[in-house]
Formats: sequence, C-alpha cells, structure tokens
Amino acid sequence: MSSDHSARVVLTALGANLGVAAAKFVAAAITGSASMLAEGVHSVADSGNQVLLLIGGRRSRQAPSELHPFGYARERYIYAFLVAVVLFTLGGLYALYEGYHKVLDPHPLESPLVAVGVLLIAMALEGYALRTAVREANRTRGTRGWLHFVRRARAPELPVLLLEDSGALVGLTLALLGVGLTVLTGNGIYDGVASLCIGVLLATIAVLLARETTSLLIGEAAVPEQINKIHAALRDAPGVDRVIHLRTVHLGPDELLVAAKIAVSSHADGADIATTIDDAEARVRDVLPSARIIYLEPDIYRPAAR
Repeated sequence: MSSDHSARVVLTALGANLGVAAAKFVAAAITGSASMLAEGVHSVADSGNQVLLLIGGRRSRQAPSELHPFGYARERYIYAFLVAVVLFTLGGLYALYEGYHKVLDPHPLESPLVAVGVLLIAMALEGYALRTAVREANRTRGTRGWLHFVRRARAPELPVLLLEDSGALVGLTLALLGVGLTVLTGNGIYDGVASLCIGVLLATIAVLLARETTSLLIGEAAVPEQINKIHAALRDAPGVDRVIHLRTVHLGPDELLVAAKIAVSSHADGADIATTIDDAEARVRDVLPSARIIYLEPDIYRPAAR
C-alpha cells in the first residue's frame, strides 16, 4: 500500500477516534461507568497511535544520507512498534486497572441511557473507520484470509488499523454488555468485568502487533510470489545460465533489496557480463518495481561435490 493511501486511511481512523473519545469521556463522567472510561482511554490510545503512524510515514520519506545510505523507510516499522507499546500500556493495562477497582468496589451507574447512546454512536463511527480500512485492504488482499493478510503484509499501517478497529468494535460490544447487565441486575460488578475483558482484549492485540512489527524490524524477505517473479526474471535474462542463490529483504514496505549470485558462461568477457547484469536488473524492476536496490554477482556455476 502506498504512503498516500496509508495516510488517507489513517486520517479517517483518527477523525473517528477523536470524536468517539470525547463522547466516551463525557458519558463516563455522567454515568461513572468503568468500562466506558476504559473505552475512552482506549480511543485516546488509538488516536495517539494514528498520530504515530502519520509521523512514521512522514519520516520514512527522508532522503538517504551518508549515515543511512539505504534511507529511512523502516521508520514506519519503528512507529508501528510504538503503537503496540502504547496500546498495551495506555489501553490494555489501564482497562485492567480500572476494571480491577470496579470489581472490588462495584456501584450502580447513573444515567445509563447516556452510556448506551454513546456506545451505539461510537460503534457506528468505528464501523465506518473499519469499513474504510477493509476496503483499502481488499485492493491487495486477494483471496488470502484476514489473519494471513495481517501476518504477510509488509506495510504496517493497514494491519494496525484492522486490528485496532476490530478490537474497538469488540471492546464497545463488551462495554455495552457490561452496562446492560449492570442496569438489569443493579450490580456494578458486571461493568468492572467488562472493563477487565476489554483490557485482556487490548493487551492481546498489542502483543500480536508487537510480534509482527518486530519481525518486520529484524528484516523480512519478499513474499514467495515476489521471489518467484524475481527468480524467473533473472533466469530468463540473456546470458544467465542459472540463479545460484537469491536473497531479499524489505528495507521498508515499498522498498526491496535484492541480492543474487547468477551463473554466466565461462567464456563471457567483461563487456558481455556487464550487459547481462544490466538486462537482468531491468527485468527484475519490470516485474517488481519495489525492487529498488539490486546487487548481482556473476559467477561460474560449479555443481556441489557429493
């Protein structure tokens, strides 16, 4: 997904979360609902996370420097990891803390209809933000399942937003359930239990995000379909007898480094080898424009001895 598309989806989610957060805090102040307060903090965390994603996108577009010759594209991964940290601490841990105290000291809610109304409005806004993210994801997802898409996506923004918005809708449902049970039974413990469930949900999502973004920070290879395209493009280049080995790594979501050792004829002279390498690089970029940096090493193929 391009940075422009990323920014548009992130801004949509940011606008929805800012409105939802304000409404939740007002409702929490009126009703005294722990789950509503936890959801308010959750929306603040989500809003801060979207700001972090925007900052990461902007910083990733810096030109390469002498200190960072491959550029700053991985800034997007760093800020996505910070999103996971914020979601775990500000969202998950606070919801667990608030729910724990509400379970220990339960009390009935005041003006519960206000809480219900705000939750329904928040669900509509979060649903719109999730719909925008899903529509953007469908542009590149193909027939892959959603979990498979989240785990294989190299651009961090969409997986973050999909998980955040999905978690927000589930959290709102839990808060609505907690408020409803508290009103029906007159026992505030259900509101506290709902807050605890929201905390567990957010912490789980944060751990999943941290795991995926850590893998991206370490450096992930191109997906198998892309590797096959690169291999075929190199193999079909005139003068290339075979691809001895191929390595790829994402420098950023839209920037791929390709390094390969290719077998050339033992009778080829320097000019022929240079032409072969230039043609092979052009073929790779034709089939995969994200292959920005390509290093090809010519060699004579020697079958491994038994």
